[in-house]
Amino acid sequence: MENRRRITDLGTLKAFGNPLRMKLYGALRVGGPATASHLAAQVDEAVSLVSYHLRKLAEHGLIEEAEAQSEDARERWWQAAQDTLSFRHEDFKDTPEGAATHAAVIRGLLAHRKEQYETYLDQQAAWGAEWRMAADQSDFLARLNPAELTALNAEIHALVKAYEERGKTAEAAGDTEGRENVAVHLASFPFRI
Repeated sequence: MENRRRITDLGTLKAFGNPLRMKLYGALRVGGPATASHLAAQVDEAVSLVSYHLRKLAEHGLIEEAEAQSEDARERWWQAAQDTLSFRHEDFKDTPEGAATHAAVIRGLLAHRKEQYETYLDQQAAWGAEWRMAADQSDFLARLNPAELTALNAEIHALVKAYEERGKTAEAAGDTEGRENVAVHLASFPFRI
């Protein structure tokens, strides 16, 4: 699963935009293959509800069936169908419904990221000094034009991707000591005061 998908159709964006589906997709992306039962326990929902939402994600190609991870042939395993999803305002701006859906999905993602960071803040002491010193929350201000912002984002994405690959390579070689999932959230946008 080394690919990126840009969502350009409203139906798929709506399917992804459901808050529970975002959580399920995220759990599969981070945790790898899982069954509806495993995911239901993670998101504290009924297995039947999770199964329904997994089927909806699959209908839009956001997730796919995975190779069975156990001997139980009754279990259906799922995995994210791509590494990264993206969706751009430009693809949905032509209709009020498209623009509103795009904005709602972005707001949902921001709410999820905020919740994720607040969970870290609540659990900071349990992470230990080394992780607390490594974690960061920064705010930068640059005066750029659109081309410079595009270039900055491309460079940041390339750098983060290089670190993702470095971590995967190290883990594949058996270097798993001290490795954790690390969220890197980037929001770059113009504003006026």
